[in-house]
Amino acid sequence: MDKQIIHMDQDAFFVSVEIRKNSSLKNKPVIIGGTSDRGVVTSCSYEARKFGVHSAMPSRMAKMLCPHAIFVKGNMDDYTKASQEITSIVAEKAPLFEKASIDEHYIDLTGMERYFGSMKFAQGLRHYIMKETGLPISFGLSVNKTVSKMATNESKPGGEREVCPASVQSFLNPLSIKKIPGLGSATYVKLSEMGVRYIHKLIKIPPEMMLKVMGQPGLTLWQKANGVDLSPIVPYREQKSIGTQSTFAADSMDITAIKELLAAMVTNLAYELRQSCKLSACITVTIRYANFETVTKQASIPYTSLDHVLINKAKELFDTVYNRRMLLRLVGVKLSHLVGGCEQIDLYSTSEKRYNLYQVMDKIRNRYGGDAVKLASSLI
Repeated sequence: MDKQIIHMDQDAFFVSVEIRKNSSLKNKPVIIGGTSDRGVVTSCSYEARKFGVHSAMPSRMAKMLCPHAIFVKGNMDDYTKASQEITSIVAEKAPLFEKASIDEHYIDLTGMERYFGSMKFAQGLRHYIMKETGLPISFGLSVNKTVSKMATNESKPGGEREVCPASVQSFLNPLSIKKIPGLGSATYVKLSEMGVRYIHKLIKIPPEMMLKVMGQPGLTLWQKANGVDLSPIVPYREQKSIGTQSTFAADSMDITAIKELLAAMVTNLAYELRQSCKLSACITVTIRYANFETVTKQASIPYTSLDHVLINKAKELFDTVYNRRMLLRLVGVKLSHLVGGCEQIDLYSTSEKRYNLYQVMDKIRNRYGGDAVKLASSLI
């Protein structure tokens, strides 16, 4: 049976949120990201993309390509809240959906088309989201997740497109293989060397050869090129870890400052844990030396979401992993082995006053933002 899968994707999501906050940015080349020499473009407006700017590009290069661009640092709290606004609308209207990322959703309408038109539903939902949130969105409707996502990408920005079963291959054939979701740059180079740059060429390769040359990923790629994707809509995906990292503006050996930064990073992650009612049983610290050598160390801990416990263990791991007198360019921390639950008061190790302090701090953050209050240990 042919499925009815909608893929909805926000148009330049981070930029759109910034425009909602500041309308003077509309129709201008806007770049979200750091402005230092080591800054990276997180997102950019379509006006900036016309100059060749794209996400993950060094900010320095983006400035050269588009010197009149407006740089905005960005605020992840604002983007998360906007994402939640959209997800709550989709959850209310859609029978089955999957949140694929912060700015995209898949919706399964299979079987519902006999009661109302799937395209009509998708159009109505899109217009409702734009009306309620003030954020632009595009969608694609087709027989599976791969084709619907590619249909969305071909209709952006501010578009909508349906690819019916009979026209799937004619829609895919003229597209570059770069358009296939999940195809990386290394795979593109390998296929280009074989003379394959468009989907109509890729589908002519026998699947046995794709399997022999590229293994199972090659066969999966061939199937997608032929419009075959059996992956289901997953309504819930368990989060296994959270983490963050920071690249310094200049290589550093200021251990005190690095530990301050590490404490601040852990504080933010611990707050995120408590907000989602989760506990962590494993913490990992990563450092990268100036010569790009990366070293990682992890440790198991009792399930917790408390700042001071995680900060102490993070600093302990840092002291263990940083064993060479060399400049550092990056530090990162990750909390994993996550389970649902809330911290229980342990009178032998943590006072009730400290638990009350965390609750008050979280209330302040919830009201005034994640950076409204911090532990002194992250500032010393």
